Amino acid sequence: MTRHFLIDTDLTQAEQTQILDLALELKHAPYSRDTYAGLDDHGASTAGRKTVAVIFDKTSTRTRVSFATGIADLGGVPLIIGAGESQLGHKESITDTARVLERMVSTIVWRTYAQKGLEEMAAASKVPVINALSDDYHPCQLLADLLTIREHKGTLAGLTLAYLGDAANNMANSYLLAGVTAGMHVRVAGPAGHLPRQSVIDLATARAAETGGSVLVTTDPGTALVSADVVATDTWISMGQEPDSADAKDATYELFSSYGVDGAAMAQAAPDAVVLHCLPAYRGYEIAADVIDGPQSVVWDEAENRLHAQKALMVWLMDRR
Repeated sequence: MTRHFLIDTDLTQAEQTQILDLALELKHAPYSRDTYAGLDDHGASTAGRKTVAVIFDKTSTRTRVSFATGIADLGGVPLIIGAGESQLGHKESITDTARVLERMVSTIVWRTYAQKGLEEMAAASKVPVINALSDDYHPCQLLADLLTIREHKGTLAGLTLAYLGDAANNMANSYLLAGVTAGMHVRVAGPAGHLPRQSVIDLATARAAETGGSVLVTTDPGTALVSADVVATDTWISMGQEPDSADAKDATYELFSSYGVDGAAMAQAAPDAVVLHCLPAYRGYEIAADVIDGPQSVVWDEAENRLHAQKALMVWLMDRR
């Protein structure tokens, strides 16, 4: 049965650990014969058909570069398809597109808007489909984030992660789901009206019961931050959700103003807390310049780790076709 990666909970805790272990191997020895011999034992991802379709409905820097580079590193060929460059979704259905692509490529990677589109693609595809970002979830980013935390903290289970800002966006959802899958205690804080859907909270709570993690959703940033091992944030205005006027933009910034990750916020976290931001970052808004560019920031490791985590994910998925 083909495995897909559409939402963070598509992986069990053990499977998530396997992928992170492989990501560390690939990061430490990306071109060694020994490492790629190990991949062959796993059913090397680029054996046979080598082309990976990478479809972008949204603009991208890190996702595009990390997937294109990772596919090439594995000996494959990235087929980049930009918005409007195919008939997907307007002249041709998602299902028909999937049936065509599965006969020509080894994997389908899609950065898009609606989660239901990814679900339809996966339902019709005999090759793995990877969610490279949707409006609801960003699971590939979370694999990179977890890899980064593990590198700096040595472990994941039992750590406390605090996420501040727009707690109704795809990053907050994925922090909840991926974090508790790893056995972490995940706290998300945002203003009323900008908190996760109850269905996401319920899914995270159920997974936490299996792994020993926990879920806390609050409007109080201080409650989320107290003694946190990891502090994370994201832009307050998500792609495709930009306000339609300057006044509306100012009102959004005012609404989130008490959820910024600055020196005062970091003083409430653990002294050795690390800071994450998936980028792009807007200094002076969701994160202060002296925090993102300071000694507790692991943001640049986090950005690099998109490459290593996604390489491991592709190998793992294609081994299970």
